[in-house]
Amino acid sequence: MGNEELIKQCTEKAQKWLTPAYDAETQAEVKAMLENPDKTPLIDAFYKDLEFGTGGLRGIMGAGTNRMNIYTVGAATQGLANYLNKCFAGKPDIAVVVGHDCRNNSRKFAEISADIFSANGIKVYLFDDMRPTPEMSFAIRELGCQSGINITASHNPKEYNGYKAYWDDGAQVLAPHDKGIIDEVLKVTSVEDIKFQGNPDLIQIVGKDIDDIYLEKVHGISIDPEVIRRQKDLKIVYTPIHGTGMMLIPQALKQWGFENVHCVPEQMVKSGDFPTVISPNPENAEALTLAINLAKEIDGDIVMASDPDADRVGMACKDDKGEWVLINGNQTALIFLYYIIKNRIAMGKMKGNEFIVKTIVTTELIKKVADKNNIKMLDCYTGFKWIAREIRLREGQEQYIGGGEESYGFLAEDFVRDKDAVSACTLLAEICAWAKDQGKTLYDILMEIYLEYGFSKETTVNVVKPGKTGADEIKAMMENFRANPPQELGGSKVVLAKDYQTLKATAGDGTVTDIDMPTTSNVLQYFTEDGTKVSVRPSGTEPKIKFYMELPGEMKCPKCYAAAQAEATAKIEAVKKSLGI
Repeated sequence: MGNEELIKQCTEKAQKWLTPAYDAETQAEVKAMLENPDKTPLIDAFYKDLEFGTGGLRGIMGAGTNRMNIYTVGAATQGLANYLNKCFAGKPDIAVVVGHDCRNNSRKFAEISADIFSANGIKVYLFDDMRPTPEMSFAIRELGCQSGINITASHNPKEYNGYKAYWDDGAQVLAPHDKGIIDEVLKVTSVEDIKFQGNPDLIQIVGKDIDDIYLEKVHGISIDPEVIRRQKDLKIVYTPIHGTGMMLIPQALKQWGFENVHCVPEQMVKSGDFPTVISPNPENAEALTLAINLAKEIDGDIVMASDPDADRVGMACKDDKGEWVLINGNQTALIFLYYIIKNRIAMGKMKGNEFIVKTIVTTELIKKVADKNNIKMLDCYTGFKWIAREIRLREGQEQYIGGGEESYGFLAEDFVRDKDAVSACTLLAEICAWAKDQGKTLYDILMEIYLEYGFSKETTVNVVKPGKTGADEIKAMMENFRANPPQELGGSKVVLAKDYQTLKATAGDGTVTDIDMPTTSNVLQYFTEDGTKVSVRPSGTEPKIKFYMELPGEMKCPKCYAAAQAEATAKIEAVKKSLGI
């Protein structure tokens, strides 16, 4: 499609937003785009409809079909309501949970969604204020609801908002319901199709009542309460980065018995502008700056940060020189699962039917830990809905004891079906207390894991490609990798290539085998002779293509860590060159 034709198409779509069906503020924003000689904002706002994907919506806030606003959120909610009424036809008390985070417009979108559900005869449990995403998952199960939504864009920049949709098991929707909901959302083609006028009788405000039950359940996952009693003065620094974690995490730490928790005051302020950070993402070192500064002031033992909807946790600890270092998502998941397995065995809590889960792009060291301790480990696609699926499939027969992904998500319990920073922060504090009880730090524990199971360095390279042109470039990059797969990575021959879109694995000798996965996914993986693993996938929520790299190395003593890191870092540059990024 030529540029003139695209502008014409976007102009026609935009002009429909100048009718009285849309509010004055929206009409003014659209009018300004139409009158602007630079048509880029118009194209970006209208070149497509914001897609209700398998996890819901996520996009930049503003007027337009490709933006998060009351009309795109309204269409999504109307479609979900229609699907629920169709799916549970004849059930007199269909119910949903509606929650939201700290972002600008989140409360407005949540209240509008509650009105739409209620206008469609669906009972709504609306939280009185922002709450962590995992609590939404818990509330759906606890209240016996058929679905639920959370208005959040997780760790995205402040311009974004999003809409996560859940099913009755508390997990984000999977097949067949994901496609069924998408079909119903696509049928909502006009603003007139959306029932904005709510029924207050069907909306019930909830809050502390759910918090108390949830926190009590979270407290129940503690493996070694005695070690906390001995180390109750552990100096913990915590930041919610202006988000929902402030509602529950300090309270949860206190309930577990930690008496020396220091919250970063500037970031305990609820704000969708995230004024103290460039990006509210605990994966970024910059987001933990204030917390690390506070930890230095008080000589803290651990720094923890949750993202705005409190489903991810980032952390920092002191290394062997007393310097504060960030622990990445792969290392965090590794430490969690190492502690859970080691201490459940030590305390006689294993029954022999336990399993853990990781995503295909997460470190292979977790598999080594599981194998050595005779624990079943399952690999699944990126996203906690896939970990939740593995829990659901084994419910009643096998016991889930933990699962994680490299993007700072971890779930230690099965009464929530999404990643959970509330339980992760409290359990992380327990692990730190356990380490301190032995005169060690979390860094020391990580070194012990590397010495016992082998060293690996993981890194993720994000190539950001915004807008329509960016989406086209990302598509072309994936097509090119499929047509011309790399033969070597960093000088090591590729011996296995996996394409999850075709569910075929090709060995170095050309042998092709099937990959056993529940569905296809746009992911490519390459494994080399020296054990290097590279995964390539377009992000499902952001305009970027992601390269996940894992490079194994040798580490024969705790002091050898720096050398192993340096060697792996040099190899990363060589791998990037092989990939052309």
